[in-house]
Amino acid sequence: MTRDALINAALLLLYPVAWAAPLMEARVMWIFGGEGVSILSGVVKLWSSDAALSVLVALLAIVFPYAKVVATQALLMGRLPEGWGRALPFIARLSFADIFLVALYVVVAKGMTGASVEPRWGLWLFTACVGASLWLSWRKP
Repeated sequence: MTRDALINAALLLLYPVAWAAPLMEARVMWIFGGEGVSILSGVVKLWSSDAALSVLVALLAIVFPYAKVVATQALLMGRLPEGWGRALPFIARLSFADIFLVALYVVVAKGMTGASVEPRWGLWLFTACVGASLWLSWRKP
């Protein structure tokens, strides 16, 4: 197995950890009630107030990034079906959109009166997963 395939295989394990890891600590905030916020908890809390946004965040933060990692692993192992290689750049763009959503949330929350948002280790892990996945997709197998 190549180095790229090993890095990509590690992403298959690290992404689920990053989804459950605390992205940030939000205090005095009416949406999250001062809890640590993870991707999974955010999707669940969004579901009760805006199901469509919850589905969108789940697609951009969970489904597309993981699908890209699985497809990249298949490509690196020589098992990607014909024609799927052209879809990887599109999936990569969609899977990077979630970092924008998290950053937008932090900026909006910091601008709210009485809100305090502090990044946690899960944000770094999640960003590293997305960055590593993006870097692997740019390399030629």
